[in-house]
Amino acid sequence: MSKTNTIKMNDAPEHIVLKDVHKSFGPKHVLNGLNLSVKKGHSMVVIGGSGTGKSVMLKSILGLLPPDSGTIQIGGRDVTGMTGSARDEVLSKFGMLFQGAALFDSLKVWQNVAFGLMQGKGMNATDAKEIAVDKLRQVGLGADVGELSPAELSGGMQKRVGLARAIAGDPEIIFFDEPTTGLDPIMADVINDLIVDCVKRLGATTISITHDMASARKIADDIAMIYKGEILWQGTAKQVDNSGNAYVDQFIHGRADGPIQMDVFKA
Repeated sequence: MSKTNTIKMNDAPEHIVLKDVHKSFGPKHVLNGLNLSVKKGHSMVVIGGSGTGKSVMLKSILGLLPPDSGTIQIGGRDVTGMTGSARDEVLSKFGMLFQGAALFDSLKVWQNVAFGLMQGKGMNATDAKEIAVDKLRQVGLGADVGELSPAELSGGMQKRVGLARAIAGDPEIIFFDEPTTGLDPIMADVINDLIVDCVKRLGATTISITHDMASARKIADDIAMIYKGEILWQGTAKQVDNSGNAYVDQFIHGRADGPIQMDVFKA
């Protein structure tokens, strides 16, 4: 396996830095000395197949899964193993769009969007609803949608609501977990456009994990390739098609033949 090939970015300061991060679950090694650097205000997309460590990486940054070793820095501050109020203060800077939207069925749409504002920041319902309606508008949904339940929404609308919730608190950092999974190509492109628009409006630093190269090319400033818990290559979105890395080349072109071997049971 080749070492990380880090291509020089612009002079923006590093906002999120993972250094030699390891994470195992019993005998299974998921992150194997992962190194990743994300510039402030940049949209980083981490590509890679299922089971390569993408979700564990995000959960480690959030502190949901403490790494076994290595360090994670946010804004120059080491947050590795941080707990209590210090961790809560760090998490208040984050927004998250979950893979399945992860809306609360028992709450109205506007309450889903405003959940973090009311539960995390103690905002009153009137002010929180006003913000929620505005965020819904920013993702192309009217105030009337806010009164519906998640079960009344299509998959694409649920993704939009999830995006509205992710940006409700005007976060500094946003994570997107497979943002276009389960959507048809047209709706996927709509979500990609909304992500780009919302991120630019906030000036947020973002990490997206996906195996969808159309989405990656649309929303990324920078792209990194993860394989077996390591970052094999990191560069700009424009450089990914000429990465010079056999793993990246195989993945982005969807070829069965190459250094990435899939476990296939043959009759």
